[in-house]
Amino acid sequence: MKGSSVQLAAEWLRKGEVVAIPTETVYGLAGNAYNVDAIQKIYDVKNRPLSNPLIVHALNIQQVKSLVKEFYAEAEILAKSFWPGPLTMILPKAAIIPDIVTAGQQTVAVRVPSHPLTLELLSLLEFPLAAPSANKFNYISPVTAEAVSEMLGNEVPYILDGGRCQKGIESTIVSFVEKQIKILRHGAITEEQIESVLQKPMSEQKSSGHLHPGMFKKHYSPKTPLWLMNRNSDFTRLRFQKNIAAICFTENFPSVPVKEKIMLSNSGDLEEAAQHLYSVLYELDKGNFDLIIAEKMPDAGLGKAMNERLIKAAHKHYN
Repeated sequence: MKGSSVQLAAEWLRKGEVVAIPTETVYGLAGNAYNVDAIQKIYDVKNRPLSNPLIVHALNIQQVKSLVKEFYAEAEILAKSFWPGPLTMILPKAAIIPDIVTAGQQTVAVRVPSHPLTLELLSLLEFPLAAPSANKFNYISPVTAEAVSEMLGNEVPYILDGGRCQKGIESTIVSFVEKQIKILRHGAITEEQIESVLQKPMSEQKSSGHLHPGMFKKHYSPKTPLWLMNRNSDFTRLRFQKNIAAICFTENFPSVPVKEKIMLSNSGDLEEAAQHLYSVLYELDKGNFDLIIAEKMPDAGLGKAMNERLIKAAHKHYN
């Protein structure tokens, strides 16, 4: 069932059920963060490995502070600048957070979303919400309630319809491991914005043993093979491909015989491109194409976040 009643969504959540909710990034599949059975349902519906931790969504900074053991001074600065909004912070967890939420780690991923319907829902509840994206594991994240319905069908008793998601890609994830701030996942808040607020550069991003949402090498993927390319790629590889769709940003692949070609932003705006990325991928995946080719984005700002998704979604990546 799909609708805009936060009261009905709250009723389902209090019963220990899962509900799809809108955020400014993508739609989430939410459950009571304190209820182990509800969290297990999230993993079951998504077919998500228990080794992949969830993000906990809270009403405000005060509620976040009740979920963590320590809220660092620099976390306070980031929270005041970007919350409510698409920034997730990984902090030492309080005992009230069940281990199933964090994949057994002693840290928890937390954020305050900015979508008005979800903030209203959180204000009605006595608990925060654990909520990964409302899709099957490794598939494209949904940015509309209709896409959630098509992906999950009757597996979710209620979809809170908050319209199209404004940002279109997931939150940025930062960690405070050894009191060094590192971006673990690029997202809707750019590295440049974070550095500007903190007035210092980010620590070099290196792979670590820390588990975080979006950590798997294969993610955000359409069922149709996706090749990530740029203007310097070898397009002769496509000569035997007959039924191609293309996702473009600045390069429109004039030499490639494509049946459908979609520009993410006619004005070359990265924010607009990010808003459209998942919805375009999703629609093309339903279009019975043999291959989707996508243009690699400029590797700066939101382009980094989109490239991160495209690389994980791609079957092949041609530099």
